[in-house]
Amino acid sequence: MTTSDQDGTGAVDAPGTPSPDTPRTPPIPAPEPADDDAPEEARDGLTPRQARRLRVAVATVVLVTLAVVLALRLASRTSVLVVGVYGLAMILCGVVIELSRHGRTRLGTWLLGTGLLAALAADWLLLP
Repeated sequence: MTTSDQDGTGAVDAPGTPSPDTPRTPPIPAPEPADDDAPEEARDGLTPRQARRLRVAVATVVLVTLAVVLALRLASRTSVLVVGVYGLAMILCGVVIELSRHGRTRLGTWLLGTGLLAALAADWLLLP
């Protein structure tokens, strides 16, 4: 005879009822089905994918603009400094495009902003 038989209550644990020896864990809720009619949460700003695409588009436009400005500057005066300043700015735009493609959008934004400001300052201060 077991101890539950000996106490005389005749109580038997119902199936699914945890015994005193088993640890109690909360049940895991089932995932809710995704309905197309369910309202979406309001988002402030862009999604990460939209931010990456926007950053790639902006860097591409800046890259093409720098190429046109470089061609115009070289037509008016040929200088290694002109090629250096605008060439480095174009390389920076390519780096920003790659960073954005790999999910480093904030870093790309900071690099693009500071790099373009440095290129404009170098153009204004260094180039004759």
